[in-house]
Amino acid sequence: MGLKSVVIDAWSWLNYKPLFSDPGLGMPNRRAFPEAHASWVPADDERRLSAYKLLAAYDNNQAAELAEIRDGAAARERREFGDPSMFIDTLVAHVMGREQHITVPGAEQTDAGNETEAAAADRVQELLREWADDELLPMRMLQCERKAVGLGDGVYLLYWDPDKQRPRLRTYDPGFYFPVLPEDGDGADFPQRVHLAWELPEDPKRGLKARLRRITYEMDWIRPATASGVDQQGRPVRAPVMSEAGDDSPPVPQLGRGDLVDAQGGISRQYAWNDRPSYRTCYLTDATWELGDLKGGVDVDSLPMDRAVFSSNGAGEVLDHLDLYLDFIPVIHTPNTVPPAEEHWGQSSLAKALQAFDELASTDTDSARASATTGLPMIGISGVTDARQQYAVGPGAMFKLGENGKLTTVDTSPALRELREHGHDLADRAANVVRLPAVSLGTMDPSKVPSGYALELSLGPLDSLISGMRLARAHKDMLLLRFVQRLFLAGQHPDWAGVTPLPAKLVRGPYTPTDKAAALEQVTTAYDAKVISLETAIRMLTEAGWPIEDTEKEIEQIQARSFEQARLLADALGNPDEVAAFLGRQAPDASVAPSPNLPPAQAGNQDDSLLTQGQQGSGGNE
Repeated sequence: MGLKSVVIDAWSWLNYKPLFSDPGLGMPNRRAFPEAHASWVPADDERRLSAYKLLAAYDNNQAAELAEIRDGAAARERREFGDPSMFIDTLVAHVMGREQHITVPGAEQTDAGNETEAAAADRVQELLREWADDELLPMRMLQCERKAVGLGDGVYLLYWDPDKQRPRLRTYDPGFYFPVLPEDGDGADFPQRVHLAWELPEDPKRGLKARLRRITYEMDWIRPATASGVDQQGRPVRAPVMSEAGDDSPPVPQLGRGDLVDAQGGISRQYAWNDRPSYRTCYLTDATWELGDLKGGVDVDSLPMDRAVFSSNGAGEVLDHLDLYLDFIPVIHTPNTVPPAEEHWGQSSLAKALQAFDELASTDTDSARASATTGLPMIGISGVTDARQQYAVGPGAMFKLGENGKLTTVDTSPALRELREHGHDLADRAANVVRLPAVSLGTMDPSKVPSGYALELSLGPLDSLISGMRLARAHKDMLLLRFVQRLFLAGQHPDWAGVTPLPAKLVRGPYTPTDKAAALEQVTTAYDAKVISLETAIRMLTEAGWPIEDTEKEIEQIQARSFEQARLLADALGNPDEVAAFLGRQAPDASVAPSPNLPPAQAGNQDDSLLTQGQQGSGGNE
């Protein structure tokens, strides 16, 4: 017998479960995780797929059902009351925030010196917000976040829909995601080849066998143009587009639209969002294989292409290395946590607390058994006349006892009370491990909180947890909005004509209760002291939960009523046009001032008149 090796990887926190790490083989149980042991799944992904299934079982109260495969029917009696699912829902709500806003830096500026930049930023922000509303972005984010928090990873896919004329956003289960990571590269880098693969079940009614579908996005050098065709077996494929043969010249491959050949023979392309030409593009392949044709040592990255059946899109284009005219792969992997150095995968929020959940399920099972004896206690009868007589215990039952006869009950309520207290301790331990304070779970009595400062201190672990989770998503959110802008330009949408892509942010709202009155006082004090701008003040109020939908419009409405500031502006500049622009109104037409209307001069000596006027007074001293 050889020495046992200890595996420490991104999923080694599950090694304590014999179902995941068999004591003899050290690998996931084949009967419990048959999907992870499929012939086309790479060996490096077996533990990852098994971990996803096991975590999904905890989320759906099916951990006991999965454990039954190895431990027998007794494991099925475990009680599962949804504690892991409650933790996931709570964390998803916190990491999402109460609302989400798309902002483009510079769109809120009202400085007249940067009107062009502000207008461009405001235009991009408006278009992105329209897309988010049409595509139901918060719902898509919620789908991805639940996968990321519960399983450790989430996957977005963006693609251009010519019918709806906008980029579409889809969420995939991370178990379908197979990136090709370089052995000597950084796992945090973008992979140059990504597969989305899953099995399709057999369909006897349609005469279809069990199949494997694989969608592949890969970055490669730009090649000559191709068109849809068929091969010798009648399969739809893509073939090079050739020029017509001349008398003295053979046919040559044609270039794609806008492509150029340099002196070294490389093909370059100028993308609308880049400043210089690029030599690389993204190719899409969508094909299916019958599982019976996958023989030998093949995996998802080395499937036999001669057995593939390629799909076609709505335009009739065969998806066999179709050039997407993009210089990026529109697949975004969202880890739940910041991956360790040189790693690619995130970690589930339930990872470190699974053993506490197992103990909690065992305690709940014992409590359920103890409650049966507490609700229907065991009774001993002594001093009966006929020892062979059977007695039924129930409401209104009467027992005839002899001399010195008595009834004795076995009280199991103390044991039940101890089990329930132990269950509360385990629930608190799991919450501490996950860093979810009782107030965030809604299990704390608000009247027992000594002060608001004590409440804020209790939220400290949650603040650090959510900050780390949002840090892992910040770059992915910016990448999502960047890809959306590029897809609009690639799809040549008329509203995006002449628009330059700009960095955009997806701002997630607050996740803890905020004191709006305190936030208002803080913002008012800072704004009156001239230490923050009006734009910053409005943004701070928005983050505090004030119902401000459009920051720019809110600033315009405030300035339209700021007559005192407009008067000061007029005194400083002396320009009515600037004052009118500040108030959002039209300045009056400038005209020549009318000459004054003076009364006619009186007849007589002018000097006498002036002297007479000087003698007139109040008469108060006469």
